[in-house]
Amino acid sequence: MNIEEIKNEALWCLGCKAKPCSKACPMHTNIPEFIAKIKEDDFKKAYDILIENNLFSHVCSLVCPQEEQCEGSCVRGIKQTPTKIGNLERAVNEWALENNVKPYTNIESKTDKKVAIIGSGPAGLSCAYELAKKGIKSVVFEKEKVLGGLLTYGIPDFRLDKKIVDKIIEILRDYGVEFKTECALGKDFTLKDLKEKYEYVFIGVGAELSSMYKLSDEKLEGVYDSDRFLKAYNFNKPIKNLGKVVVIGGGNVAMDSARAAVRMGADEVSILYRRDREHMPAREIELEECLKDGVKFKELVRVISANSEKSKINSVHCINTKIVDGKAVDSEGEFDYEANSVVFAIGLKPNKELLMNEGLELEDWGAIKVDENNQTSIENIYSGGDVVDNKSVVCKALASGKKAALNIIEKILK
Repeated sequence: MNIEEIKNEALWCLGCKAKPCSKACPMHTNIPEFIAKIKEDDFKKAYDILIENNLFSHVCSLVCPQEEQCEGSCVRGIKQTPTKIGNLERAVNEWALENNVKPYTNIESKTDKKVAIIGSGPAGLSCAYELAKKGIKSVVFEKEKVLGGLLTYGIPDFRLDKKIVDKIIEILRDYGVEFKTECALGKDFTLKDLKEKYEYVFIGVGAELSSMYKLSDEKLEGVYDSDRFLKAYNFNKPIKNLGKVVVIGGGNVAMDSARAAVRMGADEVSILYRRDREHMPAREIELEECLKDGVKFKELVRVISANSEKSKINSVHCINTKIVDGKAVDSEGEFDYEANSVVFAIGLKPNKELLMNEGLELEDWGAIKVDENNQTSIENIYSGGDVVDNKSVVCKALASGKKAALNIIEKILK
C-alpha cells in the first residue's frame, strides 16, 4: 500500500477504548495508539510506539496469525471486515526501513550485573531487548554460527526477509548486547558454569528435536526432519535430487518445508495430512501460498511406511483416515503414493536428556517447568519459548522472553 492507502486503511480503526485487539496480542501491542498516529500522518511516532513495546514488530507483522489474535478480536470484524492491523504494522516498519529510522539506543548502564541468555531465537532476543532498555547488559550464547534461531534457520526467506533479522541483531548490538556463537549448553558450558559468572540466566534453547517415526526396518535415503530440511534451504545448502517429495504434517512448518522443496528443485511436492483442511493448524494463507507454488495437498491420509529399492524410496504406503470427534482415525482403504523423499513436519520437542542433566524440573512431555513469572525450578534461572510451550509461535515466544526479563529487571533494580 502507498501512504494514502495506509492512511485510508487506518481510518477503518474505531480506536476502541477497551482495546480488544491489544488484549488478544501476546505482546499487548498498543494497536489503537499506533494506528492513531498513522491517521495523524506521524509515522515516526507510530514506529516508536511499536518498537518500544516490541523490537520484533516487523517480524510479527509478517508471520503472526493476526486472524486469530488482533484482527480476530477487532470490533469491526463482528459485522464487517476487521481492520488490517498486520498490514498497517508492516507498512509502518517498512517506512522506517526505507527511511533508515532506528530506535533510540543511548541508554545509560544502571548496574554492573550481567544476565546470561542461552539461545538467540525470539524468546532469548526479546529478553535481551527488555534488559537492554533498562541499562542491564546481557550475553547471548548461541550454538549455531549464525544468530537468530528460528527466525534465521526455521522461517524461510519467502516468508521473512533475513535483512529484517539482521537489523534486529544490529540494534541489539547498539544497545550493548554481547553475542557468543558456537557455544552450546551441555557441550561448551553448563548452567552451573553460568551461575558462577552470572546472577541470572534465561534459557531459550527452543524445541530442538524433531518428531519422526519409522518408515522401514532398513535405513532409507531421502528421509528428513523439517529442522534439517529448512536449515539446508535457509543456509543456502540445497538438497539435490529430491525427486518427488512428500511432506508429512499440516502446520506452518509443513507449508514452509513444501515451499522450500519447490525452490530446491523437487520434481513434485505433496503434503499428506491425516486430518482435513478444517482441522489443519496451518494458517489458511500459508496453504494458499503453497497451492500457488504448485504443491499438492492430500487430506485425510496417514503415511504408514515407505516402499524402497536398495534403500531408495519409490513410494509411501498410506491409509485413509476420517475425523471422529475432532480426531483423525484410520478408515478403510490403503494405497501407495509415489515419492522419492519424505520430510517429517509433525512437530518439535525439547531435548529432555539435556535439560534433565542440567538439573531442571520438567513437564511430563519434556518441557521446562516454569512458574507464573517464567522462573524455572532453579532460583534466578528463567526460561521461555518453545522449550516451555510446545505450541508456541513467534509472538508467544517473544512474550515469554519479555515476561522473564521484566521479572529479572524487578529483582536487579529493586
